Amino acid sequence: MSGHNKWSKIKRQKGATDAAKSKIFSKMARAIATASRLVKGDASSPTLRAAIEKAREYNMPTDNIERAIKKGSGVDAEAMEAITYESYGPGGCALVIEALTDNRNKAAQEIKFILSENGFQLATQGSATWAFKKESTTNNWQPTTTLKLSEEDNAKLEALIEELEDNEEIQDVYTNAE
Repeated sequence: MSGHNKWSKIKRQKGATDAAKSKIFSKMARAIATASRLVKGDASSPTLRAAIEKAREYNMPTDNIERAIKKGSGVDAEAMEAITYESYGPGGCALVIEALTDNRNKAAQEIKFILSENGFQLATQGSATWAFKKESTTNNWQPTTTLKLSEEDNAKLEALIEELEDNEEIQDVYTNAE
């Protein structure tokens, strides 16, 4: 009967890895479709190429990439919008949350819910970005000032970031915690 347990174990592991891949692939497809929409499907555009390269880093299949490009450049393409939210987390660390959504209200409510569930709330525009500098080449937020957290606050921050990143509309979460 040991074969049954072995298969069950493999099935659970495969299910977990497939779910993680699916979540990453859907985020990458959304980013590619948005970039494709912005450049009208021009594959030589740096914006679209950067999105494709990022997807390839996660080993996204070529047919999924092509499908996302077609979806973004098509006539019936969804109007995706990039939104930046700000908040303060455990220990007073600043959080910058980047989302890509077709429904601004839904994304805001989901982020508010996740933050309030963990005892935090959204901050006003510019209240957390002062602690960051946006790099022009990678379009990432780099902290200009860092904040050292206790082990307890660090564990809370990791749990909060993981919960935020589980939401499919959230692309990246940046913090100035060490």
